[in-house]
Amino acid sequence: MTELTIIRGPARADEIREKFPRILLTVNRATLVKRRWRGVAGDGKEFGFDLDHPLAHGDCFYADGGVRYVVEQTPEDVLEVRIAGAEAAARTAWTLGNLHLVVQILPDAIRVADDPAARKALTDGGISFQPANRVFIPLAGGGHHHGHVHD
Repeated sequence: MTELTIIRGPARADEIREKFPRILLTVNRATLVKRRWRGVAGDGKEFGFDLDHPLAHGDCFYADGGVRYVVEQTPEDVLEVRIAGAEAAARTAWTLGNLHLVVQILPDAIRVADDPAARKALTDGGISFQPANRVFIPLAGGGHHHGHVHD
């Protein structure tokens, strides 16, 4: 039985040394948004997470013995819409917003989880998209909240 290391938050900045080797703990987006979960890093070290706030893709959560442990979100199937201007951005955002889907806004594209409803809406709206497999980090709070603010 391996020893379980409990993590309560990201590693302190003075513990993180970019020159230290990085060991990944890979999880999917559904797990990464949780505050309590367990995972096993690439070297077999087991961690339990009891967080005040969820970690994000790329966070260093633990440093020990000259190595740093970094959480890595697994890629997932998404649709990417390349944006060539404000009108295209507004039209795409309106189309996907009507479906109450969470989106990721990039400098030159809008990304949404690959979903049959999103595919149909984009196709029906004459908006071209490309399927891809990427790390998907939607806007905080995403989705439709009927005026409520959620953390």
